[in-house]
Amino acid sequence: MKNIHELITSIESDILNIRRTLHQHPELSNQEYQTSALVKKKLTEYGIEFQTGFANTGVLGIIQGRHPGGTVALRADMDALPIQEANQHEFASENDGKMHACGHDAHTAMLLGAGYALQQKKDDLHGTVLLVFQPAEETSPYGGSQPMLEDGVFDQYTPDVIYGQHVWPSLPVGQVGIRDKEMMGASDRFKVTVKGKGGHASMPHDGNDALIITNQIISSLQTIISRNVNPLDSAVVTVGRIEGGYGYNVIPEQVVFEGTVRTFKPEVKEKVKQRFHRVIQQTAEAFEGEAEVTYYDGYPATINTPEWAQTARKSAQRLLGEDAAPALDPALAGEDFSRFLLHYPGAFIWLGTQIEDADNQKPLHDSGFQLNEKALPIGSRYLVQVALDTLQSLAEGKEGDRSAS
Repeated sequence: MKNIHELITSIESDILNIRRTLHQHPELSNQEYQTSALVKKKLTEYGIEFQTGFANTGVLGIIQGRHPGGTVALRADMDALPIQEANQHEFASENDGKMHACGHDAHTAMLLGAGYALQQKKDDLHGTVLLVFQPAEETSPYGGSQPMLEDGVFDQYTPDVIYGQHVWPSLPVGQVGIRDKEMMGASDRFKVTVKGKGGHASMPHDGNDALIITNQIISSLQTIISRNVNPLDSAVVTVGRIEGGYGYNVIPEQVVFEGTVRTFKPEVKEKVKQRFHRVIQQTAEAFEGEAEVTYYDGYPATINTPEWAQTARKSAQRLLGEDAAPALDPALAGEDFSRFLLHYPGAFIWLGTQIEDADNQKPLHDSGFQLNEKALPIGSRYLVQVALDTLQSLAEGKEGDRSAS
């Protein structure tokens, strides 16, 4: 029987081709029909059993080992972003206004590669490995993990542990980022409509400028972070879009702005949310205007289970060396995987995918984002390693429980 390295090497070109095919034909959230079809085709080709009917396009691959044991789930998201790709490489997106700018094409390809290797080793497996191909990660606040759970993705096979892996452009190839607890933040959204009274620019006293009111609101919102949140806690209020006005000589009667609130701790989120509403309403009232607020509670914070984060770290060091998992700060970017972690223990992991010309590395969600494809086989090998190590740990734990009883 071939080892992990040999198995992934034998399918390395397939992993690369899958990633490039998906990159060339990206599909937005809840529209991943061709992507889902390709996943099912490859699972069939690899001899892996699968189930469908989860969140419309979601797929669950099932690899049952020859021996009884625990159950480990590995998750990859599949959707692209509404971004026009700026790259000119040969497999650039052919779908206008759509791009895999967050690496979900790589996630899907790496999980398929890992699935192939695990299927080849199923006679040696003590337990079951689930391959979770999730749609709609980019559609906060609802996302794709919750619909998959609601559709019973784990009704028949319940994971003891679940892992997710995400490409991370700030990390070099060969390194992974794993934290024992906080990995990524809660990501709420908001939309605010500010109403005043329109008029002519030369006669401001006859109107009530919605732009002026909006300016005061946005400035005041920043005091929530600087004066209401403990400096040792993390929180962000960002306004990312403003729309208002008709012409240079018109006082607008209405302005709309949208943005996001990011936090880690639930109690900090609630404090920021409460102050957010009060600041907006009372500032608008002070300027004799009105404000309508729509607040979307988005993905919760992604908090790893320490035990399994430590297992994941040891897997990385076993596979890639003692220095493969450096200490890193968490990120306030949101992640739909967090909802899986509300129900099942596990860990979220960042995979180093920095390009060789690191000075020109574009961030995630950028139209020029690229990843180092040398990381693809590493990501597949790592998923296999962490699955095997976790199954072994689960088996040892159950053996310990029997001995204690």
